[in-house]
Amino acid sequence: MTKKRIFISGVAGFLGSHLADKFLEDGHDVVGTDSLIGGYLDNVPADVEFYQYDCNFYNSMVKITKNVDIVYHTAALAYEGLSVFSPHLITQSIVGASTSLMTAAVANGVKRFVHCSSMARYGANQVPFTEDMIPNPQDPYGIGKYHAELMLKNLSEVHGMEYVIAVPHNIIGPRQKYDDPFRNVAAIMINLMLQGRQPIIYGDGEQKRCFSFVQDDVWVLEKLAFDEKVIGETINIGPDEEFVTINELAKTIADIINFKDLNPVYMPGRPQEVKLANCSAEKARKLLGYKTKTNLRDGLESMVNYIKDRGTKRFKYHLDLEIVSDKTPRTWKDRLF
Repeated sequence: MTKKRIFISGVAGFLGSHLADKFLEDGHDVVGTDSLIGGYLDNVPADVEFYQYDCNFYNSMVKITKNVDIVYHTAALAYEGLSVFSPHLITQSIVGASTSLMTAAVANGVKRFVHCSSMARYGANQVPFTEDMIPNPQDPYGIGKYHAELMLKNLSEVHGMEYVIAVPHNIIGPRQKYDDPFRNVAAIMINLMLQGRQPIIYGDGEQKRCFSFVQDDVWVLEKLAFDEKVIGETINIGPDEEFVTINELAKTIADIINFKDLNPVYMPGRPQEVKLANCSAEKARKLLGYKTKTNLRDGLESMVNYIKDRGTKRFKYHLDLEIVSDKTPRTWKDRLF
């Protein structure tokens, strides 16, 4: 395979850093950026040409995407629940930053742009979500993600840049941020239980999700850089097996940790949260040979080991609440994590 220069936004983040490892392992040059709002600097592989910029900084994006062959846009403030209460912040990150990077890529003649969208695009559709469904997002985050997709299609079709829209969802594994009170339900539960604290669950805990181990996503996402048959496609990336409730997730984590007397703290449900959300993997199986290699328990065990090795952390309320009302979760208003 011809050596390529690959740009990854969010390279200090969970997914971005694992993608960087994969491309470096395959002999490519990797350049990346991260604002470090949602990632850890020590996630960035040593051989990455790293820049600490926010993707909203258009002139910086133009500068660092010069001579790049392929862009992977993984950076996002992926805060679906928070977006209802901080819509300006999240929209800047999802719509503004995406448009900035897409425009820079077009201006620099990038051959292909791989955009990581979100299952939030599907919103209130029937499960399992399939790529041919009309998106019906229920919150500002999902609306922003779909907006960014439409922007990418428009710019790519006008200016001749190849594009692929990937829809990874509920990814878990080592390097995921676990001191963030606003997202990453499995990581939050592990961090709490390792501190001897009860997990906090919104609503009745009967919301159902599928969780995807990061390496099961990376080996498929990597193919999107080079495969000709994926150009212009939207593809769900992740499992459709093990559709579990949040209550079941808590029980599995407690069993792995040997956390005795599990008694979750139930809080009122968050506005606009979808009860059932899982994506069909059939298209990825047909186009890319996707298959789930790591089951949920094994993926959670790897997260537990990672967090044990790094040490538990206090939760950092690092983002502002723009709208505070009686609908804002007390976990955030009163900093209960």
